Amino acid sequence: MTTLRLALCQVNPIVGDLVGNATIIREWARRAADAGAQLVAFPELTLTGYPVEDLVFRRSFMEASKAALGRLAADLAADGLGDLPVVVGYLDADGPPQVSGDAEPGHGARNAAALLHGGKTVATYFKHHLPNYGVFDEDRYFVPGETLSVVRVGGVDVTLTICEDLWQVGGPFAAARQAGVGLVININGSPYELKKDDVRLPLVRRRAAEARATIAYVNMIGGQDELVYEGDSMIVTAEGELLARAPQFVEHLLVHDVDLPAATDGPPADIELADGMRVLHRHIESLPATPTEKSAAGELLEPAADEAEVWQALVLGLRDYVDKNRFPTVVLGLSGGIDSSVVAALAVDALGADRVVGVSLPSQHSSEHSREDAAELAQRTGLDYRVEPIQPIVDTFLANLSLSGLSVENLQARVRGVILMALSNQEGHLVLTTGNKSELAVGYSTLYGDSVGGFNPVKDVWKTLIWQLARWRNAEAVRRGETPPIPESSINKPPSAELSPGQLDSDTLPEYDLLDPILIGYIDGDLGRDGLIEAGHDPALVEQVLRMVDTAEYKRRQSAPGTKISMKAFGRDRRLPITNRWREDGGAAEAAARLGE
Repeated sequence: MTTLRLALCQVNPIVGDLVGNATIIREWARRAADAGAQLVAFPELTLTGYPVEDLVFRRSFMEASKAALGRLAADLAADGLGDLPVVVGYLDADGPPQVSGDAEPGHGARNAAALLHGGKTVATYFKHHLPNYGVFDEDRYFVPGETLSVVRVGGVDVTLTICEDLWQVGGPFAAARQAGVGLVININGSPYELKKDDVRLPLVRRRAAEARATIAYVNMIGGQDELVYEGDSMIVTAEGELLARAPQFVEHLLVHDVDLPAATDGPPADIELADGMRVLHRHIESLPATPTEKSAAGELLEPAADEAEVWQALVLGLRDYVDKNRFPTVVLGLSGGIDSSVVAALAVDALGADRVVGVSLPSQHSSEHSREDAAELAQRTGLDYRVEPIQPIVDTFLANLSLSGLSVENLQARVRGVILMALSNQEGHLVLTTGNKSELAVGYSTLYGDSVGGFNPVKDVWKTLIWQLARWRNAEAVRRGETPPIPESSINKPPSAELSPGQLDSDTLPEYDLLDPILIGYIDGDLGRDGLIEAGHDPALVEQVLRMVDTAEYKRRQSAPGTKISMKAFGRDRRLPITNRWREDGGAAEAAARLGE
């Protein structure tokens, strides 16, 4: 056996920031070298950020990525790190984009990994399995690779793989087994979903057994638009033993000494495997010296509990959206209700109280207890609190327009939206909207009113989970010896938009403990009417909820982006036509009847 000191760099790149991302790589490679590392790995597309989406089609960006990789290799050598093998994800191309008229079959943009050493690229690997589901569109952008690069590093045969390669049977991991490698480095841009960490470790163990090799899995952290990455990097042996596991939602350097099988004597020959993959061999002549001090052992950290995990994901997603897009501050309507209270607490945790403005926007229907709850939350958290009554503006509209009923309710919401956007324009804040996933699902919102905003931290959070998060965050504050941020009355009172006298959400919607399970089955689980009824839900309630969901698609298309935490967030995860006559409550029968006419 041969011992290699591995360093997995769980970092937070920014899409398109080639210079900044290269600086991150150089800084963390130096930290790894100072820790005695002999092989360093960075996440998927670290050099360009991930996902790059349609930037792939810009040849200028493609060429810039390739040039940045060459500069990075030279800079690492100039930094005195030439002997240190560094694995980096980047964007490559061996032909025009596939959407081009001059595209070449089997050539194009590549999701790539490079092993840098001695100021140059020693080996390159192109991602073989390209995901094309959920938020992923990699068949749109990339051409799959068919070659596995095996590099002999310090007497150990090491191969490179990328993210989705781990999620599919066969391909690179089967090839790695046939090639007899001792270590598979798997670099990732794997977005967070609740409970995904429960799936990840068993998956890595299955691939380690398939390859009969140790797997070093490194994942990025950080927010990118609606996606958030939680890290959770790890090292797992061929026998399935978890050697080390990094924390979630923070940048981290995982350094661990790994015992690996020594490569066979003699230079291996390049081979062609039965499934069409080719194995190419390379060799690195020099490495940093084997550390003589005490061995390095990474921590074995357990994933957080569900509420803690979701809270961290929402905080990180919000912070990175604000900071990476260079907004100085955020503003939100602070009603005293549970949704705005949770968003305010998230914003304070993400940015600090000095960067959060909460605005109470009372109308004649706003209850005294709601105003008091909003003020109390501001006092507990220390955010910048303001009161802007909307009734004089509403009355001006009503004096010039003949409105009644729902129109008046919506007018109040839209006046609030106008005020928040005016503050945004005047003072430079990003407006946060506060509608939860349950409300978005059934269209329980006002366009250009309470839905106004540039980002929605709780867009993918069901209403019942909102309450769980509020209780968890308060309990966590007590555990830390701090003041709970959310008033108990905001958590315990019946939810209400307070747009008409005595209004409650339950006047329009089913109780959320009945509503959410139906929504989860229909949206996350793709169950139809019959499947939901078979699951035990009341047929009349199922039909009512499905009608509300199906007719609200146009509203969801106009909703602000927000952090994805579920398996199916609104947006790229769920793509349904707005103009759509199919209905689960008899749509098929109606269509059949029309065809028979």
